[in-house]
Amino acid sequence: MTELTTHERVKRMYEHRDADRIPITDGPWNATIERWQSEGMPANVSYVDFFGLDRFETVWVDSSPRYPVQVIEETDEYVINTTSWGATLKNWKHIASTPEFIDFIIKSPADWRAAKERMTPSSDRIPWDYLKTHYKRWREQGAWLIGSLWFGFDVTHSWTVGTERLLVALVEQPEWCVDMFNHFLDVNLALLDQAWEAGYTFDEVSWPDDMGYKQNQFFSRRTYRQLLKPVHQRAIEWAHAKGIVARLHSCGDIRPLLPDLVEIGLDGLNPLEVKAGMNPLQIKHDYGDRLLLHGGVNAVLWDDKEAIEAEMRRVMPQLKLNGGYIFSSDHSVPSSVSLENFRHIVNLAKELGSYT
Repeated sequence: MTELTTHERVKRMYEHRDADRIPITDGPWNATIERWQSEGMPANVSYVDFFGLDRFETVWVDSSPRYPVQVIEETDEYVINTTSWGATLKNWKHIASTPEFIDFIIKSPADWRAAKERMTPSSDRIPWDYLKTHYKRWREQGAWLIGSLWFGFDVTHSWTVGTERLLVALVEQPEWCVDMFNHFLDVNLALLDQAWEAGYTFDEVSWPDDMGYKQNQFFSRRTYRQLLKPVHQRAIEWAHAKGIVARLHSCGDIRPLLPDLVEIGLDGLNPLEVKAGMNPLQIKHDYGDRLLLHGGVNAVLWDDKEAIEAEMRRVMPQLKLNGGYIFSSDHSVPSSVSLENFRHIVNLAKELGSYT
C-alpha cells in the first residue's frame, strides 16, 4: 500500500479498516520538550516534524466567561496566574506536572449566573485570523482536524468551580451542575457552528472529561446517567449530524461507564490509562468493533527501553487488528523519557503498526 496521509490513516481507523500503518501521535509535557531540546532537537522545529509523527490540528474557540487574565507572581520555577475561566493556578515551568488550582471566582449558583451572562457565542470568540493563516495548509498537508469542545465534569471541577465544590453539588445541587454542563456545550457548539458555516470544517470533535482516577470513578454510574450522559449524547449527536466522529479523552478507570458511552454512539476513546486500571486489550475485545482506541501504552514504562519495547510487542498486534487504533502513551510523554528513547518508540510503533 502507498503511504497515506494522516487524514487517510485516521479515517480508515475510524472505519475499522487497515491502512498503511496505524497513526502515531502523543503529547509531551513542556519539560519533556525542554529535555529533548537539550539533547539535540532544534528549538525551532516542531517535535511532530522532528520525529515524523502524524499531523493532528485543532479548530478551537473561546467559550469562557472572559475573566481578566493576569500574572500574579512569577519566578524562575513557577508562575501563578488567573485564567479566563476565573481560576487562579500555579504552573511549574520546568517540571512535568498538572497545575495547582488555588482559587476560583465561581463558587455558588449566584456566581455562576453572573458568569453565564458573560458567555455568549459572539463571532469575536473565533480565531479567524489564525484559521485563515493555517487552515488551507492543514488540509493540503492531509492533517486530521479536530473541533475542540470544552464542557463536562472535568473542566467544570478543575477549571471553573473546584473539585470538592462540584462533587458536593452533584448530590446537593444537581440542577446547577447540569446547567453548567449544558451551557458550556451550548456556547461551544454555537461557535463551532459559525466556524463550520464559514468553511472551516473538521473531521471530529473531541473533549476532555476525566471521570476516573486509580481503580475508581469520581461518581456513580447512576449519577453519570442522570446528569452527564445526556450532555455527552448531545455533543455526539451534533457531530454525527455533521457527518463527523466524536472522541472522548477521559483519564482514570472508567470501565463501568464504557457500556453507556458505546450506547450513546461515542466513536473514539483516549487515553486508556493502564496505570489507573484500564485494560486496553480487554477493551479491544469487548468494544473494538465499535470504538476507536487511542493510547493504552503505559507511560510509566517509556523511560525503560527494554520494558517499553516488550510492552509494545505485547499489546500492539492485537490493538491494531481490523484498524480502530491510534498509537500513543496512556496520557502524556513524561520528562523522564530521553530523545533517544522516544525516537526508538516512534520507530518501533511504525514497524509494529504496519499493515503491509
